[in-house]
Amino acid sequence: MERVRERKLLSKPVRTVRTGLLAGGLGLLILFWATNAYRGVDLAVHEGNFEAGIEAIATAQEAKKPLYPESNAISLYLDRGMLNHYEGNYAESSGDLEEAERLIEDAYTKSISAGVASYIANDKAKDYAGEDFEDIYINVFNALNYYKQGKLDGALVEIRKLILSSGKLDMLSRKYEDGGKSAGDWVLEQLGKIGFRLNESLPQGAPMAYSGSALGQYLGALFFLADGNNDSARIAFDAVREAFVANPNIYKHPVPKAVEEARNVPEGMARLNVIAFAGLSPIKEEGEFTQSWAFMQNPELRAPIFKLPVFRDRDSGEHRVSVTVNGETFELELIEDMGTVAKETYNAKFANLFFKTYIRVLLKYAAADIAATQAGQRGGNFGAIARLAAANAARIAVNASEGADIRMGRYLPNKAYVGGINLEPG
Repeated sequence: MERVRERKLLSKPVRTVRTGLLAGGLGLLILFWATNAYRGVDLAVHEGNFEAGIEAIATAQEAKKPLYPESNAISLYLDRGMLNHYEGNYAESSGDLEEAERLIEDAYTKSISAGVASYIANDKAKDYAGEDFEDIYINVFNALNYYKQGKLDGALVEIRKLILSSGKLDMLSRKYEDGGKSAGDWVLEQLGKIGFRLNESLPQGAPMAYSGSALGQYLGALFFLADGNNDSARIAFDAVREAFVANPNIYKHPVPKAVEEARNVPEGMARLNVIAFAGLSPIKEEGEFTQSWAFMQNPELRAPIFKLPVFRDRDSGEHRVSVTVNGETFELELIEDMGTVAKETYNAKFANLFFKTYIRVLLKYAAADIAATQAGQRGGNFGAIARLAAANAARIAVNASEGADIRMGRYLPNKAYVGGINLEPG
């Protein structure tokens, strides 16, 4: 048991490594960020001053128009929870992340009982419900929060929410067991059979292929070892490799050697395991796309504009993370590309999102087409001018009423790295 207790994750030094990576990896992005609503928070994150970022959020929330309105409460708690984690305010981080998790659960319950009107309504007008990848990483970081506070039982509770049977990863796998097929996918397939084709400039989406988090399983294995539960640790270590095999769209790199090394510590040695996070995950931006609708009577309404979320990367690529212990240096290896997980899980909802947007814009444009035609018929000698004016005015009004829902947590890391070293006890 003494050797098991000495198998631990690196404590304070991990935060120092992570902070340096965040500060060093974001320098090229600051010119863009300085123009958006999150400027104060982004500047603080760029400088590695997470306490200032937390204060900037508090100040922005007191403004007449809060940075995070009530309809975006999930993003508020997720963002503040992540900055508190980076700053080492682990209890405060847990409180924020647990509230974000509760709101995500409430939103899911409400979505089940929602009717057709809610399905067609613009997502931007509804409360933000969170993303699958956000729900997963809430538990990952909350587990680390509890571990940092010396509360191994709390860390195990968070990990079990993820990796046990009927946990979040299992539910996510079953939710998309047919590759993420949805009602929207089916409708688009049927439209394709009658000759309907999406403009190639539109985001196309793809079936989701994600059924397990190697990072979550790896953490679970380490916590089980620390708890003396070797059988559960063995299962979790096996699940790390299974995640790599089952999710080739995400895990395009080798399984880290550190995984096997952590499960096979030489007799009489202790293991120091290190986890580091680098970069910032992609964020959604609004993209404008057009589609040809030749069936509209008025030419001005034949090129509708669709406003859809698109992901923008904020990380330059791979990072080199070296750790030195007792004069011996080793490099960490990539275990999970969290940014790719974000994009992959988002694919699962794209078809429904596009279908909702398509139907909503079609109804608005159809109503505008009828109204413009009627205006032309009533206009007498000035019918053509009346029709043109009505069509253009309606097009501008419809386009102004649409908007992509780009809400999400902004401060999750982009990549997770792991490594370790065997040491003499003590």
